[in-house]
Amino acid sequence: MTDAELVAQCRRDPDLFVIVHDRYYRDVYLYVAGRLDTQIAEDITAETFLLAFDRRNRFDPERGSLRPWLFGIATNLIARHRRKETRHYRALARLGPEPVVEGHESRVVASVAAERMQPHLAKALAALSGGERDVLLLVALGQLGYDEVAQALGIAIGTVGSRLSRARAKILALIDKETVHG
Repeated sequence: MTDAELVAQCRRDPDLFVIVHDRYYRDVYLYVAGRLDTQIAEDITAETFLLAFDRRNRFDPERGSLRPWLFGIATNLIARHRRKETRHYRALARLGPEPVVEGHESRVVASVAAERMQPHLAKALAALSGGERDVLLLVALGQLGYDEVAQALGIAIGTVGSRLSRARAKILALIDKETVHG
């Protein structure tokens, strides 16, 4: 069943929204967990699906996939936490990677977070503008394509490309600077 068909059925039978949740929860959670603390990620991901459920009548079936719409909701919720996120990256830059936590899923998330959050990268991410960081992390962590990022953020595909290009250039320059002078 396509997402458009699923949403149409969810409008008639709200109990079917559990299928949307089951289909996309993991992807949305991994994206949010890559942006924020894992405990906050659980809350943001849950709030993403609550908002999506409440707004299911606003989803335009012509858009096709629910994925960019859900990632857009998650990104907007993350934006509410942006100042805290920036402070988090700055603190990680000072402290280094987090220790690995026990439990398979926790180890995987912590391992990815530790690798991703090396101090130099964390500092570079904190230095990006919000728009650049959103695009970069939707592509890198959310694994969305340019068209999906554009839909999620409500921007043109060309803007996605230019923000991603600027973000990559800034990240590389800052990491090079830190590792040479670091």
